[in-house]
Amino acid sequence: MTTTKSSGEPTMADLLSRAKSKAQTFIKGQRVPATVISKSDTSVIFDIGGKSEGIVKEKGYTDAKEFIGTLKVGDEVLVTVLVPETREGTTIVALKDAMKDISWKVLEEDKKSGEAVPVLGKGVGAPGFVVDVLGIEGFIPTSQLGREVAANPQSLIGKYFKAKVMEVDKSNNKVVLSEKEISEAGDIAASKKALAGIKEGEIYEGVATTVAPFGAFVKIKVGKASVEGLVHVSELSYSRVNLPSDVIKEGDEVKVKVLASRDGKLALSIKQAKVDPWSEVEKKFKPEDKVTGKVVRISDFGAFIELTPGVEGLIHITKIPPTQKLTVGQEVKCVVEEVNVKDKRIALGLVLTSIPVGYK
Repeated sequence: MTTTKSSGEPTMADLLSRAKSKAQTFIKGQRVPATVISKSDTSVIFDIGGKSEGIVKEKGYTDAKEFIGTLKVGDEVLVTVLVPETREGTTIVALKDAMKDISWKVLEEDKKSGEAVPVLGKGVGAPGFVVDVLGIEGFIPTSQLGREVAANPQSLIGKYFKAKVMEVDKSNNKVVLSEKEISEAGDIAASKKALAGIKEGEIYEGVATTVAPFGAFVKIKVGKASVEGLVHVSELSYSRVNLPSDVIKEGDEVKVKVLASRDGKLALSIKQAKVDPWSEVEKKFKPEDKVTGKVVRISDFGAFIELTPGVEGLIHITKIPPTQKLTVGQEVKCVVEEVNVKDKRIALGLVLTSIPVGYK
């Protein structure tokens, strides 16, 4: 049985069926394109392509009030479905995700321009400070808090303040900011200017500010400003260093050589600001010279003897009598057998008071 009139015109049933097929249905959480139809002081109505309009009202309106103020009739945004269909036949939608889309774009622009953004302090943890920035959760590392804030970060919880956007990664929902770049902008600008004037290879006077297992941070003055760089443990001394704290303390005045200045960071060396002890080895040590040194390391192939700070020689295992045991820290008398300045090697032998049985 057909539902079409003999004239070929569609029946009422056909029209209703077609209308139902065109009416879009939604599910909770779905994001759909919407066009502003009308605005009032309490709600916004959108055309969302369904059988009824979408509406933002009550708490959804209050939460997005500032954003709604920027919208006008005819504007298109993406809205999120909260209630697919109420008893009245309307669809309740929210603008929170649309606001975030705009916020990510604004943050990207602020990062490029260096513009400060207002943030709301939310919480403090060991790694840093959690904030709300344009409706998105952001993070300020402890190292990016100014001196005053770092002393009492809890004082900013629940308060608005300004920060600078340092990193934006929408795919990982990550925003990193700096409060220090705003509160200490003058100091930072002076430091950057001083950093630009520092030349690689030059030697500067400095003061150790922090000593860590991996090395020491040294602050050097350039004009009226100060900049800080890292002296890696391998660059502290020509002598072997077990712990940086063994050779340097906070407050020590030192000379440092600039090894590299890149991306706002300085790599420094204390040992290279001094004369390389190997440059004088040929004058100090010659074959058949008798010398006294200290055992600094024992290995499978012999004992390393420190002759002067930064200069070590090796007594090969074959040169150590089986009956003689050497220990770290022990002073021993040696004879210089060979000097190789190019490879920084000195071959040593023990000065024996008697020839042990079986020793060759």
